[in-house]
Amino acid sequence: MTTSPSTYGKSDLSYNDYLRVPELIALQKPLSTPEHHDEMLFIIIHQAYELWFKLIIHELEAAMESMAKREVLRAQHFVKRVVEIQRVLVQQIHILETMTPVEFLQFRENLMPASGFQSLQHREIEFMCGMKDERYFRFFANRPEVVARLRSRFDGPDLAQSFLTLTRALGYPVPEKDTPETHDEVLQALKGIYQNPSNDLPLYLLAESLVDLDQGLSLWREHHVRVVERVIGFRKGTGGSSGAEYLRAETAKKAFPFLWEIRTLLEKA
Repeated sequence: MTTSPSTYGKSDLSYNDYLRVPELIALQKPLSTPEHHDEMLFIIIHQAYELWFKLIIHELEAAMESMAKREVLRAQHFVKRVVEIQRVLVQQIHILETMTPVEFLQFRENLMPASGFQSLQHREIEFMCGMKDERYFRFFANRPEVVARLRSRFDGPDLAQSFLTLTRALGYPVPEKDTPETHDEVLQALKGIYQNPSNDLPLYLLAESLVDLDQGLSLWREHHVRVVERVIGFRKGTGGSSGAEYLRAETAKKAFPFLWEIRTLLEKA
């Protein structure tokens, strides 16, 4: 017996309709004239990044909501998913290396003054991880609606604070915030989680997943700068930055410094 598609009530729904494929593949608009072959590669790589960034934001929001509910393993689940996405992002950026430096120069000037600094979603991810820097607002000075959205992320909850709040709610003597004045207290309070992981394994696994996330951010920056050096050398960025030099300085940033520093306090069992 053959079952009709109408049995499921969606006989007119197709793969292309559900995924909005026609609209999606119409979004690539090269600016070079005549159109340079590799500009399509450049556009699609970066549009794909923005789609992944959207999913990362979706998952990080879920992770923070789970922490607020004290659902430790559920929060870890969402963070680990982001870590897997990060692995894809690191691999994906190297596709740009299939473009020769001379080929990129044929259309690079068309990008100016646009810059990766202006990726709203990338800045949102950094802010959501706790790496909040007022200086980034200047890249969106002419886009008040973007500034408003970014300001909301800046003032809103972040993973670092959510983790500390969760840990405090679970009975650990963690200060409300990690500040220069309370930093040592934070480390001492978290030491027990790392000194004896089996005593609170879910919380330890969440903490280590956050470290994986932080490491993924750092690895992406490191691979990014290497690709930039390979493609444009040490030219200035299209947005006016120092290019590779600036990107390399960014690789040292950490979202959860206390989870890295805690290792120095551990004692031999």
